[in-house]
Amino acid sequence: MASPSSIDWRAVRNEFPALENWTYLNTATFGQLPRRATQGVCAHFQHRDELACWDFLSWYGDADRLRGKIARLIHCNADDVAFIPNATAALGVLSAGIGWRRGDQVLTLKHEFPNNLYAPAMLGRFGVEMIECPWERLYESVSERTRLVLISSVNYMTGFAPPLEELSAFLRARGVLLYVDGTQSVGALQFDAARIQPAMLAVHGYKWMLAPTGAGFMYVHPDVREWLPPNAFGWRSHRGWSNVDNLHHGTPELTGAAEKYEGGNLASALLYALEASVDLMLEIGPERIEERVLCLSQKTRALLRDLGAIVQDDRSPIVAARFEARDVSALARSLKEERVLVAARRGNLRVSTHLYNDEQDLETLSTALRRLR
Repeated sequence: MASPSSIDWRAVRNEFPALENWTYLNTATFGQLPRRATQGVCAHFQHRDELACWDFLSWYGDADRLRGKIARLIHCNADDVAFIPNATAALGVLSAGIGWRRGDQVLTLKHEFPNNLYAPAMLGRFGVEMIECPWERLYESVSERTRLVLISSVNYMTGFAPPLEELSAFLRARGVLLYVDGTQSVGALQFDAARIQPAMLAVHGYKWMLAPTGAGFMYVHPDVREWLPPNAFGWRSHRGWSNVDNLHHGTPELTGAAEKYEGGNLASALLYALEASVDLMLEIGPERIEERVLCLSQKTRALLRDLGAIVQDDRSPIVAARFEARDVSALARSLKEERVLVAARRGNLRVSTHLYNDEQDLETLSTALRRLR
């Protein structure tokens, strides 16, 4: 494994062509694509033209290869991984598959990402109650009626990163399911599914996984797969789907692997792009990426404090800063005119660094903010 000093971060940065023209500090909105991801998509389309798609079954073998790499990245088995178009789809599978009873409760945090607010709110038609609470009251808010807790690995607005391993153990002991949306951290921070053991982890890869929109994956705990049915069925639902000369007719026999939640065709081109980015992360090492990202985020917090911002400390790649009597949405727009990209989220100026950023990006941000002040 490479040591931090042996990693050529400038060479890593050169993988991302958008950075030639922008100071990009907004991965929490969209991650940038490495050249190899774009090349992976192009190579797939060229391959289709060359072979007229006669080998389409091999694309699923390639997807299984990617499952194995994702399993290495998040510390699980390949059978635990299913591909999804976005985190909404994963949460839909879980929400639809729970046998809700009137009076059940779903618990989520205040200021969560809308997915984790909208989905439980819509369960009211089944007599399910949604409870929102601040993190400080989460544990005491869990009751005998709590069936499910929805939480992000990093809050999109504040950068708050909850202690997931501790929370998961607390909930498992009480028979409560934990759903984690890892979209805002997996790819930047390490995630150990074997230690955390959520019921489900959903990751849309367009942010920190450096993939196109529509490329994502979910981890489904083996115990959950025993009772959680798919919420949609297609030609790949039957365990013998690869026998395309004689597809099964009748009730499908489901596999025990998470693949059963996919149902139909996969977005192959997007998955080749995701695989290229996963390869980059495995080459560098997830622990080195996390160390790099957290170092840059700490430096970001320091420079924002120097500029008078109120900044919360979190072990997170997202830095949220508040400026007294300043419209941060207008400030973000002004920074964009300087070709410095950040975001504004509910009163916070949000700065998010990833493996392709460097100290010069932070200096450019600092200079621009001082000038705009």
